[in-house]
Amino acid sequence: MNALESQLQYPFADQVPAPGERLDIAPGVHWLRMPLPFALDHINLWLLKDGAGWTVVDTGASTPETQAAWDSVASSRLDGLPLVRVLATHCHPDHIGMADALCRRWNIPLQMTAGEYGFARMMSAALPGVDGTAALPHFERHGLNDPAMLEKMRSRKSYYPSLVPAVPSSYLRMQDGQQVEIGAQRWQVIAGYGHSPEHASLYCADLNLLVSGDMVLPRISTNVSVFAVEPEGDPLGQYLDSLQRFASLPDDVLVLPSHGRPFRGLHTRIAQLREHHAARLAEVVEACRTAHTAADIVPLMFRRPLDAHQLSFALGEALAHLHRLWRTGIVRRDVGADGIIRFQTA
Repeated sequence: MNALESQLQYPFADQVPAPGERLDIAPGVHWLRMPLPFALDHINLWLLKDGAGWTVVDTGASTPETQAAWDSVASSRLDGLPLVRVLATHCHPDHIGMADALCRRWNIPLQMTAGEYGFARMMSAALPGVDGTAALPHFERHGLNDPAMLEKMRSRKSYYPSLVPAVPSSYLRMQDGQQVEIGAQRWQVIAGYGHSPEHASLYCADLNLLVSGDMVLPRISTNVSVFAVEPEGDPLGQYLDSLQRFASLPDDVLVLPSHGRPFRGLHTRIAQLREHHAARLAEVVEACRTAHTAADIVPLMFRRPLDAHQLSFALGEALAHLHRLWRTGIVRRDVGADGIIRFQTA
């Protein structure tokens, strides 16, 4: 356990549920964990008792391993009761990939925010601007010129549809501040921005539980990236502003994150995340005393070899930090005669 983690409390210690198993968290609240085919190799799902059935929060990606794990859950971990609703925190493949299959299997609705549902439909359909190839000119404008890496990224054209082959054709809308009734409990929707278009976290005051999704994670910092579809976005600014929305929650709330283990110490973790981004921003400012592209900044922020999947997130995050500095007037943004975008302290 690193120094930052030691400041948090983990009531379940090293316990984690095996794929297809469940671990009890609180009355009517159970923890599922599904495998992922990435370096970040798991996602946590939350099974909530909902009358004569279950609501599941998030679904896992659509892979054979996750499908097998869901078959195991369906046969032996639902107490003979059906799923009655799929609730998705946001549109990323590990959160919504199995939603269509589960909704069809039990003939049940999908519930999520409008922003996340719209993006999920667009990306699953691989519409121009949000398909895999849209990232190539975007990253090239920001200094990526490694032919081998560009070719690897080109091969990811169908990355999202491969993990989210379909999204239900209708949904139930959630929005910030809404109280969602799940069984005997009410869960308040806390919308967050920057990581995804309209991320929904869920807080239950009666149980003192926060399903944080990807907004607050215990070990890693949430990815915030500038994407081709919104090339001048300020996701880091949006993310840091969104963290304030958790300020009124009690510090002893049990946080149920999408990755890592449930923990207590919400406000300590938020302070750590703010300090992390402040430190990264300071490093980027120092680097930008001379003109730098986002690709130049990646090795400064990520001091390890990166594959194509990791590099796409790293470039997006480097650009998010540059855009935060640009939007606050600390660096200027210039487009060279070569069409490459560079940043330098103002």
